[in-house]
Amino acid sequence: MTTEHSPQGLEKDFGSNADGASGLHQQMTAEDTAKAAARFGYGPLAHVNTAEAQLRPFGGEFQPGLYKSVEHRKFGNPAPLGLSAFALTTFVLSAINMQTRGITEPNIVVALAFGYGGLVQLLAGMWEMAVGNTFGATALSSYGGFWLSFAIILTPGGFEIVKTLSSAGPYEFDDSFGLFLFGWFIFTTILLFCTLRSTVAFFLLFFFLDLTFLLLGIGYLHRNAEGKPNPPVIMAGGFFGFLSAFAAWYNALAGLADDSNSFFILPVAHFPWSPTGRTRKTERQTV
Repeated sequence: MTTEHSPQGLEKDFGSNADGASGLHQQMTAEDTAKAAARFGYGPLAHVNTAEAQLRPFGGEFQPGLYKSVEHRKFGNPAPLGLSAFALTTFVLSAINMQTRGITEPNIVVALAFGYGGLVQLLAGMWEMAVGNTFGATALSSYGGFWLSFAIILTPGGFEIVKTLSSAGPYEFDDSFGLFLFGWFIFTTILLFCTLRSTVAFFLLFFFLDLTFLLLGIGYLHRNAEGKPNPPVIMAGGFFGFLSAFAAWYNALAGLADDSNSFFILPVAHFPWSPTGRTRKTERQTV
């Protein structure tokens, strides 16, 4: 048995279960490991018996569900990179949506949406797939695709999407873009459900982002008296976009800061019903 899959290594990754025993029994044999591998196949759960181990979710590693830590793998943790790419691009667009410094046109975001929020976040999502994290791969790759498609829409002279829709009718683009945003609202709601057993910091990231898409979609579909996207609603969407950007940065720093590079680590506030929350509650009751 290699060091990576030794009982001690797994115990470090997964902590203690609710009964106060080790995350995997110390007497776990090669036969037990083989049975687990046969049950789960290949991947992050191949050497984990979930009936005996409670895996601890951690927002910084983009792992709200049953996912083995990358601590003893040859791959680094790609989540902070993807979260940072998402955060910076969202921050700039949200500032424009709130008309910071009187800026009303979002074209400066095209560069970020192609190069950082799009390409880099998409790569981070693919690396999440490589380390076996399906949720992280789905979320980061999808939002990388969102930023790429957003950039394509706004690229002047590119696919001429804005020009074509605007020429078809005065509200054709606004209505189309509103539906585009509502589609992302639905997708983000699906991901939000998958964070309910994770951490508060991780949940808030998707909660704020969900409100952002909802408000922006409403803003484009519910126009003001001049027939333009509703400014107060768009600004409200920009405000929640700010919150989601800073929540993404917070989770990114939580995944970056450890005892090798920082004098502190960030608390991510585990939900009381999460595996970690239940374990801590049991430990307090035992004490």
